[in-house]
Amino acid sequence: MSSSWLTIEGAKQNNLKNISLRLPHNRVIAVTGISGSGKSSLAFDTIFAEGQWRFIESLSTYTRLFIEKLDRPDVDSIRNIRPAIALQQHNPVRGSRSTVGTMTEIYDLMRILFARTATPFCPECGSEVRDWNPSAVISELTEHHPGEKAVIAFESALGRSELRQKGFHRILTDGKVMEMDAAGEDAGKAAVVVDRLVIKASTRLTDSVETAWRHGRSALVVHLYGGKELRFSGGNTCDACGHEIMPPSPILFSFNHPLGACPVCRGFGNILKYSADLIIPDDGLSLSEGAIEPWEKPACLWWKEQLLEKAPLAGIDVHVPYRALHPSHKEMIFSGTEHFYGINDFFNDLEQKRYKIHVRVFLSRYRTAETCPACGGKRLRREALSYRVAGMDIAGIAEMKIGELIPFFEEMELTGHQKEAARDVLEQIRMKLGYLNRVGLHYLSLSRPSKTLSGGEYQRINLSNQLASHLTGTLYVLDEPTVGLHARDTRTIVEIMQEIAGLGNTVIVVEHDPIVIGRADWIVELGPGGGKDGGKVVFSGTADDFATHTSLTAGYLRGEMKTERSVPPRNCRDEHLVIRGATGHNLKNVTASIPLGTLTAVTGVSGSGKSSLIVETIYPAVARRLRRGAYFPLPHRKLEGAEGIRDIKLMDQSPIGKSPRSNPATYLKLFDPIRKCFAEQPEARARGAGAGFFSFNVPGGRCEECQGEGYQRIEMYFFEDVFVTCPSCNGTRYSPEALAITFRGRNISDVLDMTVDEAAAFFSDIKGLSEGLALLQEMGLGYLRLGQPATTLSGGEAQRMKICAELGHRTRGHTLYILDEPTVGLHPHDVKKLIKILHMLVDRGHTVIVIEHNLDLIRTADWIIDLGPEGGDGGGEIVFEGPPGRIGKSRRSVTGRYLRGLD
Repeated sequence: MSSSWLTIEGAKQNNLKNISLRLPHNRVIAVTGISGSGKSSLAFDTIFAEGQWRFIESLSTYTRLFIEKLDRPDVDSIRNIRPAIALQQHNPVRGSRSTVGTMTEIYDLMRILFARTATPFCPECGSEVRDWNPSAVISELTEHHPGEKAVIAFESALGRSELRQKGFHRILTDGKVMEMDAAGEDAGKAAVVVDRLVIKASTRLTDSVETAWRHGRSALVVHLYGGKELRFSGGNTCDACGHEIMPPSPILFSFNHPLGACPVCRGFGNILKYSADLIIPDDGLSLSEGAIEPWEKPACLWWKEQLLEKAPLAGIDVHVPYRALHPSHKEMIFSGTEHFYGINDFFNDLEQKRYKIHVRVFLSRYRTAETCPACGGKRLRREALSYRVAGMDIAGIAEMKIGELIPFFEEMELTGHQKEAARDVLEQIRMKLGYLNRVGLHYLSLSRPSKTLSGGEYQRINLSNQLASHLTGTLYVLDEPTVGLHARDTRTIVEIMQEIAGLGNTVIVVEHDPIVIGRADWIVELGPGGGKDGGKVVFSGTADDFATHTSLTAGYLRGEMKTERSVPPRNCRDEHLVIRGATGHNLKNVTASIPLGTLTAVTGVSGSGKSSLIVETIYPAVARRLRRGAYFPLPHRKLEGAEGIRDIKLMDQSPIGKSPRSNPATYLKLFDPIRKCFAEQPEARARGAGAGFFSFNVPGGRCEECQGEGYQRIEMYFFEDVFVTCPSCNGTRYSPEALAITFRGRNISDVLDMTVDEAAAFFSDIKGLSEGLALLQEMGLGYLRLGQPATTLSGGEAQRMKICAELGHRTRGHTLYILDEPTVGLHPHDVKKLIKILHMLVDRGHTVIVIEHNLDLIRTADWIIDLGPEGGDGGGEIVFEGPPGRIGKSRRSVTGRYLRGLD
């Protein structure tokens, strides 16, 4: 077989049905199919897993000690596979020190740039600090003070006799030259005169400056007869005030190192502040104002002890209005957070923990991060911030948007010496910034914390890093790189993938976007269904052949199948939720009106301000109004129309659990009735095994080797930690005793291994299970396994799980639902199902806001708010607000142009 083809034979990983494939190297290969068809099982769990396994096998003997524990993919053979790199949607960063600048290594290059070329400025007086030498001093004098009479002198702590022995007899004090003998014993504290002369290029000037420099220990004083005094010193000493700052080095500009980090915030840029004042809406009298009677109640005496005596020890100031402590008063509010908290709830918290409470622990939920007062949020000590390039410190440059940094570094004015020292570094910085701009991240700043990036942004940063690395002979596996991108920017991503392939790499991309699929060199469609109905190769071939194929995806690409709304357009002229004067981030005094009881799509190019308006302004503002906790919305003038809203839910793509023990069954409360079924079996009753015996979260029937996770974490040190199957229970999570108990011929592990579709048939007659399983099927998640670890769910799957959880119970009153790109990971066929579910929520009397780029979903909305016209500073305005039928007429709306192209 030719080495120009990747050959896969007998792949049986997850739901793959013993498939065999030949894929061309050095091409862009799109893997598509409906949700659960086996795309990720092929691309990541088989191809990438094998490439990773072989790469690790090629490393040192020490590293290979872990190889026996790693799970290899279930495949007969894979030939001609290359070293593999996976770029996934999941953002694994949790620490606060990582930023876009450190992820891309641009900040590290900037540290080198500053160490080589930065100009220091005194942090005390603000004067420029120059590292002088005799030649520079002579040039300064002859260029700026030619023909002036001057005294060349130096300061010395030597005594009068020692100076005389060295040949010096005069001193300079208060601008006057006098004999050393006439100056008394204080001569050592004055400047010692070397020469009096007229400044001009001469050997005499050179000799005098060098003599003063040598005896003054790299410092000298030049007194001009006009009364001006010039000071010159080597090193990093301020000539004006004598303050000495640290010499520049790359580590000085690192906020991850003690040398460079701000000593107050330790490089985080913020400090934690506790909000612990207790108040009530009508503010009673404080203790200092003489409120005594309520403290005589037993409960209130205890409150006094806990809050007034222990809180100050934790550095917390507590103000306690007297009515807030009255036992008959059921609720209190924490000021600054406006969060209700019942007295009884507080006592229950203390009783359940059964240990001595420190108030700080209890109040940790009410702490907020505030900008560090020492560094102003710049993370660095003031010595590091004293250095500037092109008039800016390194933190100021990192705060600029990538789109602004490109012209900044292109137009940067440097001296000849600086240009030579910074040439290679600047070339790397400009190249990396260019790639970030190409992948549509021009609106990000280098100081943006990595943990705040969406999965799509994280993946595109990695994509730009790979472009900058110029690797060849590599296999790249990408998971929907167009996530979070407007249709306008998708073509750029395709061009980048083609460029990577053109360098001699193989790019396998899991995608649903028709633009990516249509422009791929090779297309693989899996299916025909999801879960047990998927895992087969429906098509594998060129894009030209795919265009005429009869598969489901090909039908959508040709436009034969369309996504349409399931309900008629709604009236959007009644009640509205209005946010006025929103100015957070790049929002330009935005006033947005959202009709209640409708489905509203918030659209716009990447970085136009969608999340700033909806997730960071409207959501926390409404949640704060509803007293749901400590929420701090971005600046805005006023919120109107929230009176009729009784609850608010933000359903983003964050994981539904942080460990493998969390899964769809536990998240949707389906595991409780399942465990109850097993506990009611005769064998379970004979053993005294209740429902808790079948829980893998507590000791009992679970495997104690892996504590019910089914996996064990292995630290790979130089690589991301991996989870491997537990050798004790072989991934079943349970002990042999628990596995011996069966329900309808299946043990508890067998049930957790069922897909939702299989479980729906198995539990069709079990009340409390069939409804929830049917909901998952309706959402298009029938392919998920009940016990599938939450850590393996994509962001889109986690978000749709949250929607199912909401639909599974009846909410009280009008709820505002906010969803951030719910179509992520969805095939057009599955988008149809999602649209139906979203309209179902609206039909129940709720309001739904979706931040979305998917044109099919946008067209089916009742109302559209389109932001732009561009991203970053070029965005932050509402360019269109109204029903979908009118957006095509908007000249400023980029989204309107693409929607018009579909009609």
